[in-house]
Amino acid sequence: MPDQITNASDQIAALERQIRTLQKKLNRSHADRRLLETNNARTASLLKQVIAELQASKQTLEERGQTLETLLAELQAAQTQLIESEKMSALGILVAGVAHEINNPVSFIYGNLSHAQDYTQSLLELVACYQQNYPEPVPAVRRMIDEIELDFLTEDYRDLLKSMYAGAERIYDIVGALRNFSRLDQSEQKEADLHVGLENTLRILGHRLKPSHHHGGIALIKRYGDLPHLNCYPGKLNQVFMNILSNAVDALESSLGIQGWEDAHPTHPLTDPIITIETTVDADNIVVHIGDNGGGIPAEVVPKLFNPFFTTKPVGKGTGLGLSISYQIVVEQHRGQLLCKSDKTGTTFSIVLPMDCPAEGD
Repeated sequence: MPDQITNASDQIAALERQIRTLQKKLNRSHADRRLLETNNARTASLLKQVIAELQASKQTLEERGQTLETLLAELQAAQTQLIESEKMSALGILVAGVAHEINNPVSFIYGNLSHAQDYTQSLLELVACYQQNYPEPVPAVRRMIDEIELDFLTEDYRDLLKSMYAGAERIYDIVGALRNFSRLDQSEQKEADLHVGLENTLRILGHRLKPSHHHGGIALIKRYGDLPHLNCYPGKLNQVFMNILSNAVDALESSLGIQGWEDAHPTHPLTDPIITIETTVDADNIVVHIGDNGGGIPAEVVPKLFNPFFTTKPVGKGTGLGLSISYQIVVEQHRGQLLCKSDKTGTTFSIVLPMDCPAEGD
């Protein structure tokens, strides 16, 4: 019996030791768990902080990327304006010089035509007087009369002088158009008749509208409305007219399949190329529509037309600056709109100019 009690005591003591051991392990487990939870909390907090910093960095990078894109666009626009400004300034100087040089000899010729007419008329009257008083000239004079065909010469010289007058006046008109068009670098606003600017531009482009070995001529339809004078930059608007009308001629030549334009876009059979110019007053705006009946512009291309350096023309045919500059002139400098509508029947550009156009920067 005492032995049994001793064994029981030993077993109880052993169980108590095991319990104490398990309790210590449990306590350590709780401590480890609390430490792990603390570490996990710290890790989660640190992870959140890292994520927040990454998001902030991402936002900063996106903002910087947008800023860089804006700066790049502004730089491209500035480069475009600089290039075009330098080009048009040089062109203006060149055209003004050519117009001046042409004007001097033309003025000399035109001024002397009236004297030449008077002198010739006097000489012919003298010949007629000789014929009246000496109806039977000597054989040598008769031979000379026959050789020069005096009767025909007398009748034809009047038409000859009329043609010379018309030619001189035509050169005067061209010189005037060149002078007006050369004022592309005018910086001041002034009252201007847009129809005069359109006509001057058409005179400059006249050679491209006439029949040639490439085509039978481009018809021009003008529907001019009753427009008030507009306070604007007339030289710059002439530049817009020139760019759009030149593009219209290019589109028609492309549709006609003229050499050098076949790859601009798919050609369409066209036998009667037409450019239409229409001017109207719409509410408080003056609107100029310039259209052609060429093959049109693909719908996916139209939104890109006014981007700097974008062009649909073959290599060497275009720089991609014309419409971009035109957009800046109309939208930024005149607070207007430059719109494009195109389908398979042709393309129309609409220049919308407010009649109360403010000065640039107002």
